[in-house]
Amino acid sequence: MDYGVSDPASGSPRTQSQHRAIKILLAGGFGVGKTTLVGAVSEIRPLRTEEPLTEGSLRTDSTVGVEEKTTTTVAMDFGRISLRSDLVLYLFGTPGQQRFWFMWDELAIGALGAVVLADTRRLADSFPAIDYFERREIPFIVALNCFEGARRYDTEDVRMALDLEPGLPIVLCDARSKESAKEILIALVEHVLMTAAEEPLSGIA
Repeated sequence: MDYGVSDPASGSPRTQSQHRAIKILLAGGFGVGKTTLVGAVSEIRPLRTEEPLTEGSLRTDSTVGVEEKTTTTVAMDFGRISLRSDLVLYLFGTPGQQRFWFMWDELAIGALGAVVLADTRRLADSFPAIDYFERREIPFIVALNCFEGARRYDTEDVRMALDLEPGLPIVLCDARSKESAKEILIALVEHVLMTAAEEPLSGIA
């Protein structure tokens, strides 16, 4: 991705430097903390597409375990993180409800990898995202959002419950913490590099 500036004399664009952009997806079930994580780590004010939950949507979307939730993401969350002066990470949070899953295919185009954010109180909600990335061979890791009052499980027990490969990273996190969110993204990039080995990273433009 090239960023150009205008030449004051001629008005024509002039490329100052080459920038690389890395696209990462953040997926998971409804109310798992995706919007919170994007907001915690983004260096810009995140773009959000949240709408209030209506009586109609409550009949469709289960709020068991997240009864206090009053809004839902209907398209995506978007944030940006500068890793270096020439390397920018774009983070796209996907909608959690099934009726908005059609957005995933658009958001997945050009993605380097993905984070599946999971809630141990509702692990089954993670299966659609895991299945999606496995079928499309998009590298991903699982991040367990440690909600207050939720039972803590050993990561290997979670691996068995989700039927994950032995080498796939599972990390504990707090979606409200900027440092915790950074650790998740670092873990994902490391996993992608290990998976890709010497192959070109198609998610870098």
